[in-house]
Amino acid sequence: MAGRYLLRRSGAQYYFVLQAANYQTLITSERYTTKQSAEGGIASVRVNSPIDARYNRLTAKDGSPYFVLKAANGEPIGTSETYSSAGAREGGIEATKIVGPIAPTVDET
Repeated sequence: MAGRYLLRRSGAQYYFVLQAANYQTLITSERYTTKQSAEGGIASVRVNSPIDARYNRLTAKDGSPYFVLKAANGEPIGTSETYSSAGAREGGIEATKIVGPIAPTVDET
């Protein structure tokens, strides 16, 4: 398996998680008010994840590297967890570039 999108519900809102083949979380989306909007977010990740310029490489307050995947309009689509090093963050970005366009969606709502 090449990873997967987990479409989930949290109360009245929806979100998705993109997992790598080893089930590690690559990115988590924002919260959406409708399931259709969350599915649109997944479609946006499929389109934008292969494009390196869509990744903002950032550092958390505690010094841990992480990244945010953005759409063409600059809006965030998904945020990674923090990593132990900049190299590990780059590995997460590369995995997202590979898995993002092809991962199937598992609807857990």
